[in-house]
Amino acid sequence: METWRKSSYSHTNGECLEIAESPESVKVRDTQNRTVGHLSFPPAEWSAFLTDIRNNDL
Repeated sequence: METWRKSSYSHTNGECLEIAESPESVKVRDTQNRTVGHLSFPPAEWSAFLTDIRNNDL
């Protein structure tokens, strides 16, 4: 069973992401549409993505 947590950048208007992390993957889903599914990324790829966002490289 995965433990999902809301992004710290979630908005009160319902625009939210939830993340479930494990050593094998980082899963991301839309809080409003949980049953639709999720995207899954290798942890290194997710980390690189977050670094690019923080550095305004996207």
